[in-house]
Amino acid sequence: MSPDPSAPAPAALALRNKRFVGQTALVDVLSGKGSMGPGARGTAVRVLQEALLAMGFSLPGGADGAFGKQSAKAVRNFQVHAQSAYPHVKATGVVDAATLQALDALAPAPQQTGQTQNLPVPRYDGIPVRVVVVKHEHRTFLFDAQGQLQGIFGNAVGAGASPTDKGLKRVSGKLGRAEAYALGQKLWGGPVYGPRLIDLSWMDGSRSGEELHGTNAPDKLGEDVSHGCIRHGNTDIVTLYDALQLKDAVAVVDTVKDPRLGTPGAPPPGNTSSSVA
Repeated sequence: MSPDPSAPAPAALALRNKRFVGQTALVDVLSGKGSMGPGARGTAVRVLQEALLAMGFSLPGGADGAFGKQSAKAVRNFQVHAQSAYPHVKATGVVDAATLQALDALAPAPQQTGQTQNLPVPRYDGIPVRVVVVKHEHRTFLFDAQGQLQGIFGNAVGAGASPTDKGLKRVSGKLGRAEAYALGQKLWGGPVYGPRLIDLSWMDGSRSGEELHGTNAPDKLGEDVSHGCIRHGNTDIVTLYDALQLKDAVAVVDTVKDPRLGTPGAPPPGNTSSSVA
């Protein structure tokens, strides 16, 4: 019988991703001698943080080598993602052997960003989409018109009382910097939408009441906190704004395994880790 690829790593298994090679503290985690969580500090923590950032998980403050609340949130969001391919991974916010094995396999090589495995399929009920918003892992995937990955961005989605609706939507309007700031000031008394806003409708043209936009609260990215809109970092929303056109399709799903997308797996031929984060 062939080994279960999702099973926790045996002690002899080495880290293969060059990001992690030579990190003694991570070898100890992989062998089951310990875990890495809140309060940990050092180079190994920074290396983990850099890998999560390269995959598009929100980590306000960047890779500072200190495992705090934001790092735990990013790890938990990664664990939610990894469970679709590695069911032994648990969403605890602490890096254990199973989590590190998954990160070793899914993180891009040094100097690269994005992913080449376990991507959402850029189609919804067979319709090509430019964007897939994956709510439970708090990431937004941007694809080009040929289905090639262009970038992955952390997001924040609707809170329990005002959830972001799942389904197939389309870009119905775009507001530039001045318009987005003016609308935020008018409705909320501040620049809550950041420098860009992308309005979404349902595919039949009816208003969804949701938008992709920036934020004035980056520390809340990676959480369920909005009134239904999908927040992004202010640099990321500019990238999305520039890439998307009116009527481009946007799929909102809970997980990469949503059956209306198809089975997650390898990207289309020729796709590699994105150089856009």
